[in-house]
Amino acid sequence: MLDLKRRQFITLLGGGAAAWPLAARAQQPTMPVVGFLNSGSLEPFVPNVAAFRRGLNESGFVEGHNVAIEYRWANGQYDRLPALAADLVRHQVAVIAASGTSAPGLAAKAVTSATPIVFQTGGDPVQDGLVTSMNRPGGNVTGVSRLSVTLEPKRLELLRELVPRATVIGLLVNPTNLRSELVVRQMEEAAHALGLRLQVLKAATEGELDSVFASLARLGIGALSVAQEPTYNRWRGQIIALASSYAVPTMYALREYPAAGGLVSYDASTIEQMHQVGVYVGRILKGEKAADLPVVQPTKFELVINLKTAKALGLNIPDKLLALADEVIE
Repeated sequence: MLDLKRRQFITLLGGGAAAWPLAARAQQPTMPVVGFLNSGSLEPFVPNVAAFRRGLNESGFVEGHNVAIEYRWANGQYDRLPALAADLVRHQVAVIAASGTSAPGLAAKAVTSATPIVFQTGGDPVQDGLVTSMNRPGGNVTGVSRLSVTLEPKRLELLRELVPRATVIGLLVNPTNLRSELVVRQMEEAAHALGLRLQVLKAATEGELDSVFASLARLGIGALSVAQEPTYNRWRGQIIALASSYAVPTMYALREYPAAGGLVSYDASTIEQMHQVGVYVGRILKGEKAADLPVVQPTKFELVINLKTAKALGLNIPDKLLALADEVIE
């Protein structure tokens, strides 16, 4: 009798022990999922994604270990962003990291007022309608802005110092980008103040770049400024090659351009920006609210000059600019 009871107890204990891991797993919290929405494409954005992950890591979140990331890339097709943002919401992501321009953040904001959104943009987030205040964003949206749009006039000033003989400056923009009209207005005002004539050039597809550069001489353009545009980042090699082929001094926003053979760039670091996006996403995953996190603005801007390219163009870089440069590539 005693042996029977002992066997029944052991059987009951064994069955219970087998069930414990299942019960424990059922009680474990589900791994949070972060939605990553970008207006560009992965290839030129790899360092930025790495910086984003580093920011998450600092908050204790490691992709594949205790957080998952759902990536959505618009590949420069801005009209795809609303559907991509809606798809992330359907996946019930905990936070959406929207980067590249203001467009991903606006697309995400249009489809959800509940899911927290952390944007990264070069535009003015208040003017663009992402937030109502930089210090107290309110709602479900906050993020990082490098105010790149407001830097376009500064790039024009630097370009004039580099190429003082140029009286007509070209501005290359993507007409499908929502902020291109603002960029054009600001640059026209800046050009007028500097006594320069601005010639707006438009390219929304890779195929249009060839015809744009072929028109430079006919239009009398002595130097070119390429507006910050995620789509152009995909075609960075082609743009740099065309600028070299047509021997046109060209100003860019991102340091990746002079690092790859372009002439000069001036902007805040997008790597640091994406790192901060990761930090904010991590803080929100830990329980903070987007409404209470102020929009981060850059405090340092980088001037990068490629001396080898300058020599190939026959340009003598003024000592003043060399002294101001954060990085000189030889």
